[in-house]
Amino acid sequence: MKLDPDLDLALERVIRAPRATVWRAWTDPSQLEQWWVPTPARCRVHRLDVRPGGAFVTRLSEDGAEFVPHLDACFLAVDEFERIVFTNAIDSTWRPANPDPIPMTATITFGDHPEGTAYRLLVRHRDPEARALHEKLGFADGWGTVTAQLAGFAEAGGPR
Repeated sequence: MKLDPDLDLALERVIRAPRATVWRAWTDPSQLEQWWVPTPARCRVHRLDVRPGGAFVTRLSEDGAEFVPHLDACFLAVDEFERIVFTNAIDSTWRPANPDPIPMTATITFGDHPEGTAYRLLVRHRDPEARALHEKLGFADGWGTVTAQLAGFAEAGGPR
């Protein structure tokens, strides 16, 4: 993944768990729900069809009672145990999405590492202004938090 510092934001982390465990945490709805949004918020997976063209739709609850729309996206590329690419610029029905939240394409790669999985995230934006806004709105904190939650979940062995 080549980073364009004017358009992209990135995050890297070694997750001390096998690649298959980290992959399942991303591709199994019941596992994704356990780490996908920063706690104490809760996530509910509405649709998770992990294949090119498949839907990626989640709902979010701040209070544990009412779940509101969170992400309506589609998968662009899926290479088992290696890469997931999704975008929120096109919604789960393949229609152009509303420009809020910030349109982006995320590429997540899973690689071998002596201590487990080399986890890399690259988020691409259409222009420097969108990148700057995403950074200002908390990219590092939001994605950093859910990546730490993913790591904790996978390193503990997965489902609780």
